Amino acid sequence: MNPCVKLVGSFDELVSTPFSGAVNALCWPRTLSGNFDEIAAIVGPLDEITTVDDESLLELPLSSAGRIARDILLADQKLLRDAGLDPSLDLIPAYPREAAPGPVPIDVYDFHADSANTLADTFLCSYTVASSEGVANDESIRRIDIPETRAELLRIYGGADDAGFAAWISAHCYDLHYAARPGAHIYSFGFGNLWRIATQCPGSPVPPCVHRAPATKPGQPPRLLLIS
Repeated sequence: MNPCVKLVGSFDELVSTPFSGAVNALCWPRTLSGNFDEIAAIVGPLDEITTVDDESLLELPLSSAGRIARDILLADQKLLRDAGLDPSLDLIPAYPREAAPGPVPIDVYDFHADSANTLADTFLCSYTVASSEGVANDESIRRIDIPETRAELLRIYGGADDAGFAAWISAHCYDLHYAARPGAHIYSFGFGNLWRIATQCPGSPVPPCVHRAPATKPGQPPRLLLIS
């Protein structure tokens, strides 16, 4: 397992274990029963990201395997809510992509860090189609720290490499995006595993977890993702 990742054995461990040292991602590995694909299939084809609330889940006409999956989805959300979080269960046909990508791609298919204005972490679990991926911090580099990319950003900015430039970079979220170094080991978040990952935020004891959304293929059913 990647040195940035620590495995835990329960939800209580997931929420209570502090990040420290190189560890900025906690994973509660699980093998789940039930048919999660059935839920996405019943909702039907989608053109945009759609949040599925508890009431809609309970109204779905499901097989016994689908009902098992639904009960797990409801239970996972209850765990997060009881911990004071606000989870969202989303069906994702695809994320928006930039119409005209610049020197730093800023969509979630690129390696990036989540950010927050206060101390906060991201929780997520992939159930179908494809799962998120991560890369260790020492095997990645901020795109703004790549000399050629920084030079191009400075050209677009039209000023000096000073505090104003740093503020401009932050305002455009360029400082949140990373490139994997040559030979980097990309790891999968897997299916059914519940993750807690560090964000870029004030007071964080560790660097943020560098991760990306999986690419989706035309014709695939929507991806089912729990995120908070």
